[in-house]
Amino acid sequence: MSDSPTAASLASTALIDSAHPSVVAFAREHANGRDDRERAVALHDAVRDDFRYDPYRIDLSVEGMRASSVLARGRGWCVPKAALLAAACRAVGIPARLGYADVRNHLSTERLRRTMQTDLFIWHGYVDIWLDGAWRKATPAFNRGLVERFGLLPLAFNGRDDSIYHPFDRDGNLHMEYVSYRGVFDDMPLERIAADITTLYPAWIQEGRDLMDADFTAEAERENR
Repeated sequence: MSDSPTAASLASTALIDSAHPSVVAFAREHANGRDDRERAVALHDAVRDDFRYDPYRIDLSVEGMRASSVLARGRGWCVPKAALLAAACRAVGIPARLGYADVRNHLSTERLRRTMQTDLFIWHGYVDIWLDGAWRKATPAFNRGLVERFGLLPLAFNGRDDSIYHPFDRDGNLHMEYVSYRGVFDDMPLERIAADITTLYPAWIQEGRDLMDADFTAEAERENR
C-alpha cells in the first residue's frame, strides 16, 4: 500500500460507510475547526466519548460491524468504533484508513477475563488519518467515563502525534502492551477478523446472548473503587 492517500482512503464501502446519511450528518455536526487537523481531532473526541466502549455486544456480521451501526446503537468496541472515525473523516474529505494491532491488556474486568480466557486482544482497531502530509494514529475506543473508572490516563489526540494506548495507568501499573502490528487497510478485513476471533475466543462468541445484560462500565467502576 502506498504511503500517500489514494482514492480508496476516501471511498465509502459496505463497512466504512461514509456515504451513509447518518454518518454524513454526524460528521458535519462534529467536524468543527479551521483546518483538517482541528476537524479530525473534533471527530476523534466525538467518536471516543459519545459512544460507550462495549466489548460484550459482538456482532461479526457486516451489519454489526459497519460504521453506521455504532451510530444506531450508541456503543461499540474498538473495531467498529475505529470504522466510525474513519468513515466520519472520509465523509468530510479527510483521508483515513484502518490499522490493527495485537495488544496485551493488563487491565480488564473479571467477567471479561473469564470470557476471553486470555489477556491477548487480537485485531485491536485504530485509525490512520492523513494530516499535514503524514499518517497519524488515533485510537477512539475507550470513552472518557470508562477511562476514569479504570484509573487510566486519558488518551488524547492532537492531530500532530500518534495517539496509542499508554503502557501504564495513573498509578504506574501495566495497562497495554503492543505485541505486534497487523498493518493498515483501506477497508476492514472482516473475513480475517471474524475467523481469527471466532477461533481464539470461542466463549466470547458462544456466550453472546448471555453477555447482553453485562455492563462493562459498571463492572469497571465496581472492581476499581
